[in-house]
Amino acid sequence: MHPMRLVSVALAIALAACDPTATLVTGIIQEGGTVRRSLAFAAQPAGAEAGDILTPAILVAVQDSLGNTDPTFVGNVTVALGANLSGGFLDGTKTVAAVSGVASFGNLSVDKVGSGYTLVASAPGAAPAASASFTIIEPRP
Repeated sequence: MHPMRLVSVALAIALAACDPTATLVTGIIQEGGTVRRSLAFAAQPAGAEAGDILTPAILVAVQDSLGNTDPTFVGNVTVALGANLSGGFLDGTKTVAAVSGVASFGNLSVDKVGSGYTLVASAPGAAPAASASFTIIEPRP
């Protein structure tokens, strides 16, 4: 066991022995003590007509190592097309600043008809995420 982990375990045991009513906060940390962040699609893309805005707005949450939204993250989140078998183009604002750990993309659209499209979200200091697949259909006349 790493010496720092042993000290942390001993400190927790000592705290509990001194005050049995004390609450203990636990979590998973990376070496160096920084919290590991990852991205997750809080609102998945739904299908749309080619050229129309994907609704509802796509939401990407920055999560801590326990899967909770990290309200302290206020950096930029970027989305791009992942799977793109039809050669579509993603239009709209593709990079936005997260507010309280959530980035909202309200004007994204895809220009070509196709199925199996996915979005990929990325942000500095966070593991990327891929959305569920969605379909873009032919516009109605």
